[in-house]
Amino acid sequence: MSHPWLNALKVYAHPRVVGMLFLGFSAGLPLLLVLGTLSFWLSEAGIARATIGHLSWVGLAYGFKFLWSPLVDRLPLPLLTRLLGRRRAWLLLSQICIALALLGMANTDPVVNLAHTVFFALAVAFASATQDIALDAYRIEAVETEKQGAMAATYQAGYRIAMITAGAGVLWIAASVDPSEATYDFRPWQVAYTAMAALMAVGILTTLIIREPEQKVSSETSAREAHARAKFAAAGLRGWPLTATAWLYSAVLSPFVDFIQRYKWQALLMLALIAVYRISDVVMGVMSNPFYQEMGFTKDEVATVSKVYGVIMTIVGAGLGGLLVMRMGVMRTLFLGAVLSAATNLLFVWLAGRGHDVGALVFTVSADNLSAGIASSAFVAYLSSLVNQAYSATQYALFTSVMLLLPKFIAGFSGEFVDAYGWANFFTGTALIGIPVLLLVWLVSRNHKQP
Repeated sequence: MSHPWLNALKVYAHPRVVGMLFLGFSAGLPLLLVLGTLSFWLSEAGIARATIGHLSWVGLAYGFKFLWSPLVDRLPLPLLTRLLGRRRAWLLLSQICIALALLGMANTDPVVNLAHTVFFALAVAFASATQDIALDAYRIEAVETEKQGAMAATYQAGYRIAMITAGAGVLWIAASVDPSEATYDFRPWQVAYTAMAALMAVGILTTLIIREPEQKVSSETSAREAHARAKFAAAGLRGWPLTATAWLYSAVLSPFVDFIQRYKWQALLMLALIAVYRISDVVMGVMSNPFYQEMGFTKDEVATVSKVYGVIMTIVGAGLGGLLVMRMGVMRTLFLGAVLSAATNLLFVWLAGRGHDVGALVFTVSADNLSAGIASSAFVAYLSSLVNQAYSATQYALFTSVMLLLPKFIAGFSGEFVDAYGWANFFTGTALIGIPVLLLVWLVSRNHKQP
């Protein structure tokens, strides 16, 4: 490894980069506890499948977090904001709420009172989405753009470790204290969810240790908001109506105005790129498990390959992506990530031809997750570079919503496409829809120079 690469590797020793590992763990822990793991618990408790399916809507809180992101951006919390700063204050509040809501789930038997379980699950999801908003804003403001890839890498590593803990870890804890798996017993789940609530201490302690980032607000942003307030005052507003209107403008409308004013027509190109960058992976990901099942792979084989090789290669890919952003810049790494994401989808065409071949599955899943890790680190760094730090939480929440909308919609038709054209054509198609992404990356990098 050359000297410049060794210097780039030092970014992972940066205190704030290290801190993102533990904050990523705090962010990843709640997700499965209100989705997949909760479904397992409810199924064992004898709750109807239709009801379990409906309860998956709890996860919609993550998709609509942009609705309350302006509050996280601009609303100070009594006492906490003064003591910790606005980012750490919201982080700490959301983490404490997650821990308390998980304790609520741990002490509520769905067989006895399903409504209480649902209430606490909703509280976990809402507080977790709020933590995501505050954490994204903290990450963007904590370091400069070239270090954002490394921040994304350690975040992904912590997040993946937390998901294994909240998935396999919870099942292991519950099984270890279950006297008999033949009948449903509430106590093992109570112990497991109490342990998960205790693990939120990882995020709480990290939030108390890290330093509040300095917010960099440009003179143009301050001038625009001052000008808007003056216009509201000239229109006759006084007192609290003036304060409320000016606050709504700066918190809700100004993030949109700012983005359009800074990038003008190029904003459309950027939004198009954000909307389609992860489209290959999202569309293919929906059908991956049915594909494995049809190829004859057992649940144990799929779980082992995805949980071991998949997770390890995602973390390696994320780390490599962070290094590449430091050495090559955001846009070149973004282009490389798009190429690899589309190309590795073609490996699934090869796997479809080989059938039940565990070695081929390991290679395909490893390569796919490696490329996904690289692409994710570059994409997070790119999104972070677009954000005005005056509106970090709001703009980033909007970008991530745009990122998922089109891919999720198209993914809904993936099953019908497979039925009509087969697996090989489906995976080839997911690779081909990555071509417009490459064109958009080229156009954006050509027309707007990013770090």
